[in-house]
Amino acid sequence: MYSTLSIERQDRVATIWMDRPDVFNAFDEQLIADLGAACAELDADASVRVVVLAGRGKHFSAGADLNWMKRASVFTEEENRADARKFAHMLRALSDMSKPTVARVQGAALGGGTGLAAACDMAVASVDAQFATSEVKFGIIPAVISPYVLRAIGPRHALRYFQSGERFSAQRALAMGLVTEVCERDQLDATIAQLVGLLMSGAPLAQQSAKHLIAAVDGCPIDAAISEETAQRIARQRATSEAKDGISAFLEKRTPAWLV
Repeated sequence: MYSTLSIERQDRVATIWMDRPDVFNAFDEQLIADLGAACAELDADASVRVVVLAGRGKHFSAGADLNWMKRASVFTEEENRADARKFAHMLRALSDMSKPTVARVQGAALGGGTGLAAACDMAVASVDAQFATSEVKFGIIPAVISPYVLRAIGPRHALRYFQSGERFSAQRALAMGLVTEVCERDQLDATIAQLVGLLMSGAPLAQQSAKHLIAAVDGCPIDAAISEETAQRIARQRATSEAKDGISAFLEKRTPAWLV
C-alpha cells in the first residue's frame, strides 16, 4: 500500500517503519504523503493502542531529501507554499493522533527528522543519536517543525539551535526535553517495549482526553477560567462508561474492560 514505509502490527502496537535506508530515511513528497496517510489509517483503527514511529537502517531520518530540496529551490512562492502545507499537514496528523505515539530514534534525526521526533508524544533515543535544526545552514528556517520543537525544548533553547544549526547529542536532547529516554542502541526495542507496556495500562479514551487537556491548559494563566475549564473536563470524563468501569474495576480488584 505504501512505497516508502511499512506498518508492522503486534499486540495492539503499530510501528510505522520509514523504509528509505539508502538515503537515511530522508523525506520527499512521497514519504510525506505516505506518513500522513499511515497516521490517518492507524488513528482510525480502534485495534491499535500505541503507535511507534521508526526508521529502517542506521538512521532515524536525515531530514529533507536532497533531490526534493533541489526541486523546491526552483519552485515559485505559491508552489513552495503548497509543498510546505503538505509537510505541515503530515506533522499535525502525527501530533494530533488520538493514541500515544513514540519516536524510536537512532543515528541521525536532522532537520525534519528532529521535527518528527518532536511531533510524537514521547521519544526514545539511542546514545549515538544526533539532532539538529540545521535549516539555517541552507538559508532557510525550521518553520513547519517549529511548533513541535518549541513545545518540546522551549524558546530559549530554540533561539540557540534554530540560529546555530549545530548538532546536539541524545543526552543534550534529553536534558532539553526533546527525548524522554536514552539507552544503548541494542536496548532501543526493549526500552520502548517497557514504555509501551506502561501506556497500554491506561484507558484509551482517558489518554485521548489527557492529550486534549494538555493542549487546552498549557500556557494558560491559573485563574478562574482555567479552574472552571479543568472542572468541566473532569466532570465530563467521570461520566464516561470507561471511567465508571475503571473506578469499579479498581474497587472490585478486577481487570478493567480495556485490558481484557
